[in-house]
Amino acid sequence: MNKSGPIIVIEDDQDDQEMLMEIFLKLDYKNDIVFFADGNEALEFLNQTDIHPFLILSDVNMPRINGFELRSKIFTNELLQTKCIPYLFFTTSTNKKAVVDAYALSVQGFFVKPNSMQGLENTIKKIVEYWQECIAPSQYD
Repeated sequence: MNKSGPIIVIEDDQDDQEMLMEIFLKLDYKNDIVFFADGNEALEFLNQTDIHPFLILSDVNMPRINGFELRSKIFTNELLQTKCIPYLFFTTSTNKKAVVDAYALSVQGFFVKPNSMQGLENTIKKIVEYWQECIAPSQYD
C-alpha cells in the first residue's frame, strides 16, 4: 500500500464526484484524487500504470461493469494483488446479499454514502485516516 499514492474513486454520478472532490479538497489530503466514471477505465488505468494507488473507493452500481465485477477482476489479477490496494465499496444503498457478496470478494470495507455533506465528510475522514495508520505487507519490500 502506497500511502502517498492517489485515491482512486470509481463513481459514475457526476454530482457525487463533485461532492467528493469538494470534501477531499476541504480535508486537504496530499494524495491526488483520480476519478473514473467507468470500472473498465479504472481497470485499464490500474493495469497500465506504474503508480501504486493508496486506496480505491468504488460505487457498486455502474454501467458496463459493476463494482462486484471490477473487484473480482482486480482480486484475481496477480499484478494488482501485489500492490496491496485497499478496495472499499462506497454506495448509495445496499442489502444483505450485496454486503455478503462484497466480503466474499475480500473487500476491505463497505460503506453507504451518508446523505449529508457533513456525514460524507466524516466518513471519508475516518476511511482515509484508518488506512493511513494501517500497515500492509508492501511496506516491507
